[in-house]
Amino acid sequence: MADSVIDRIDPKDTETLVFLYNSVFKPELDEAYFERRLRNRIATLVLVARIDNVAVGFFIGFELRPGVYFSWVTGVFPDARRMGIATQLMCAAAEWAKAEGYQTIRFECTNKHRPMLHFGIAQEYDIVGIRYDGELHENMLIFERSLV
Repeated sequence: MADSVIDRIDPKDTETLVFLYNSVFKPELDEAYFERRLRNRIATLVLVARIDNVAVGFFIGFELRPGVYFSWVTGVFPDARRMGIATQLMCAAAEWAKAEGYQTIRFECTNKHRPMLHFGIAQEYDIVGIRYDGELHENMLIFERSLV
């Protein structure tokens, strides 16, 4: 497992969010997307993982409802995959959420994102549901883990 440094950044730094997201995912998104998506969110947390002061991954989350923290998107740059970066980011976010008083942490993923499915099971998340995502046009598995 790589030993990354996890830093917190300002969620209003949409230029950095766009760079991080577009370094991992397609289709690319613009600053306006992140501004809309994060507007009026409570307890928005953005973490960046760095190795040798170079960004290798990121986490974006926010309060879903009182007591439940939602991991909206986690990404790891292609050259840094399979080094434990996503695990380090998700664990740092869970520690932060627990310290902030949240009782559970949740994330969602599609069936085709096998590494996230394996992560959820390995980190003792429970599959608590399924929902259809109209934007992606596919089902999302809902994972939750108690923080108490």
